[in-house]
Amino acid sequence: MAKLEVLRFPDERLRTVAKPVKEINDQIRTLVEDMFETMREENGIGLAATQVNTHLRIVVMDVSEDQSNPLVFINPEITEKNGSTISEEGCLSVPNSYAKVERAEKVKVTALDTNGESFSMDADGLLAICIQHELDHLRGVLFVDYLSPLKRQRIRKKLEKEARLLTRA
Repeated sequence: MAKLEVLRFPDERLRTVAKPVKEINDQIRTLVEDMFETMREENGIGLAATQVNTHLRIVVMDVSEDQSNPLVFINPEITEKNGSTISEEGCLSVPNSYAKVERAEKVKVTALDTNGESFSMDADGLLAICIQHELDHLRGVLFVDYLSPLKRQRIRKKLEKEARLLTRA
């Protein structure tokens, strides 16, 4: 396994729309393992392939407290949404920035697993929010896109400043 580089906002590659996975092979399974390692080392609960500059419809997540329930979604699609809820979100691609975002309260998602088997899952709570957040990445959408232009610009300037300071160090 290998830790992958996580793209940071405002990197334009995060705006790339991911393509469907045509074949689930060993290369895809290795990518999934690397994504899990990267997500865990970055202390995240979800990661979309877009965030590691691989523009395929793959998402990994684990919202359990002890990271014992890894979930893989290949070619995921949300087929139902119900209710609405507002919660504070953060993102590995937008480090140290959090904001309240409105999402559906419950979702139903269909996807393939790493064996190419189709499944569907009903989700609510944190899992439903995480699914919506990560599937947004596959469409090139970030949680900051739900914020006002002023808030989004403030976060962008903060991250650009931090990136400049890192390059000088």
